[in-house]
Amino acid sequence: MRRTGTTRRGALTATGAIALGAVLAGCGSDDEGGGRTGSARADARTAADSSSTRQAEASLRKKAVGVTASLLGQYENVLAAHPATAAGLAPLRDAVRAHVKALSPAKGASLEFVRTRPAGGPQEAVRALAAAERRAAASHTAALLEAPPELARLLASVAAAASAHSYLLTELAKETKA
Repeated sequence: MRRTGTTRRGALTATGAIALGAVLAGCGSDDEGGGRTGSARADARTAADSSSTRQAEASLRKKAVGVTASLLGQYENVLAAHPATAAGLAPLRDAVRAHVKALSPAKGASLEFVRTRPAGGPQEAVRALAAAERRAAASHTAALLEAPPELARLLASVAAAASAHSYLLTELAKETKA
């Protein structure tokens, strides 16, 4: 025998339909008097917000590029000082180079590195790279809080890669002969 009357499913469906109608009714124009002044103010506010957003994004990108370029310089220095580590470090270095290019606001920006000799042997140099990758991951993760959505996704990806690199470098340091 079929039940008649109001069921729980019917009541929830009706409540959902009423809520959806209220939301859609609230999505109208902000113009109260039919004039364009409210719209002009909203356009000016949007332009100012997008300008400040672009400046904040440029600042975050510049900082992220600096951190990643410094890391790339450390890779170059370790590879120059300890060529025996090239097999393990070259793929990671290439990934860091790709991160610099992805984060760079200006396409085709040139990178310059300060050549320094890493302290200690290859094992200590690889450990230092692992620590640098952890610092880079922490820096990119901290920048997520202020980043606009598109940049936040990129920073999260780069931070995740830096964490993975740190793990791989830690394991590589265990295998590297002193």
